[in-house]
Amino acid sequence: MKKLYGLVLIVALAVVLAACGSNDAANPDTLVIGFVPSQDSDTIADTVEPLAERLGEELGKEVEPKVMTSYSALVEAMGANQVHIGFVPAFGYVLANQEYDVEVILKSIRYGSGTYKAQYVVRTDSGIESLEDLEGKVWAYGDQLSTSGYLFPANELMEKFGIETAAELENEFFSGTVQSGGHDNSALAVYNGEADVATTFDDVRTELEADYPDVMDKLTVLDYTAEIPNDTISVTADLDDELVQEIKDILLSFNEDDDMITIMKEVYNWDAISEATDEEYDVVRKTYEKFRENISIDDL
Repeated sequence: MKKLYGLVLIVALAVVLAACGSNDAANPDTLVIGFVPSQDSDTIADTVEPLAERLGEELGKEVEPKVMTSYSALVEAMGANQVHIGFVPAFGYVLANQEYDVEVILKSIRYGSGTYKAQYVVRTDSGIESLEDLEGKVWAYGDQLSTSGYLFPANELMEKFGIETAAELENEFFSGTVQSGGHDNSALAVYNGEADVATTFDDVRTELEADYPDVMDKLTVLDYTAEIPNDTISVTADLDDELVQEIKDILLSFNEDDDMITIMKEVYNWDAISEATDEEYDVVRKTYEKFRENISIDDL
């Protein structure tokens, strides 16, 4: 009989522990908010600290900012509940939603718009005048999970020139590639003669003018891609619905806070944030569906 009681006690304890674990995942004591640097990775950690502190104050719990090394690292961290709130680009969101049921709650507004275009940047004196002229050149991009830095321009070039695989694009159409780690670094690779073309958000040059006053003259926008939905603020699937709504409301209130908007401008060049729905990212999802036949996500 004692063994039976002991077994019942163990089972009951296991149920309680499982429930506690579930509650912790739904409403953790410390929320981790993840960022991937689109520009200078050396200063982003200090820049976003006040934003995390303010969110924590409003929520009444600790919020820890975490700078990730890549978009894929951020997606994987959200899938493992190591990051609960992610500043995720459109393609990264689509992947995170598909693999881990990550939910978009907000999107960025830049220059008054919820969409943007990627651009192809070349040196003004390069003699490159069309996309056709890119064949045999060196391509600089930030991250293979970057919607504007890689996915949309790569897909566009593959469709335009009948290229079947991403490997063929990188190794046969282009003579080489430079994976720079950020949009500004990609543009600077072209500026410094280390690459012939960079694919970036529009317009990365404005972010470089302070340190490179001649960048607008030395670099020219060759072309643009189709419209892309703006970056997201997304949350993990396990977070409690009431907590998610509270996070959403607080972040939306930052639109009325000049200090918070200044931080978002410094980090991602966001002017504001607004509500977002999953359906808005169907265009990215459709592009990804075509694109994933040509590239293995495991290799990103």
